[in-house]
Amino acid sequence: QVQLVESGGGLVQPGGSLRLSCAASGFTLSLWAIGWFRQAPGKEREGVALITSSGGSTDYADSVKGRFTISRDNAKSTVYLQMNSLKPEDTAVYYCARSWRAIGAPDWRRGLDFGSWGQGTQVTVSS
Repeated sequence: QVQLVESGGGLVQPGGSLRLSCAASGFTLSLWAIGWFRQAPGKEREGVALITSSGGSTDYADSVKGRFTISRDNAKSTVYLQMNSLKPEDTAVYYCARSWRAIGAPDWRRGLDFGSWGQGTQVTVSS
């Protein structure tokens, strides 16, 4: 069955870096756009980054532009989120999700265009 498994979360100091991984199985990763989302306690889910099926195009939330980089290795069925210059406000549970499309919908950040989600990985930025 379709499965997405996130890993790489943890506790990091402000200004530090983490790389999240999203391992996909049960489907052909190269056919679908993949998004990273996050949800902090008491806040709504936020679309963080999106990468198209080929990896040729990416999109980011304004809050992470210039700090986060999404990439994919279709041969390894894995999508990555490199997070640099982390801030306390980046603290959240991070989820990867598979879109129903090869490219992202204009309103992809709402998360309504995604059919499969991982279980999430906790990222805590604190000194």
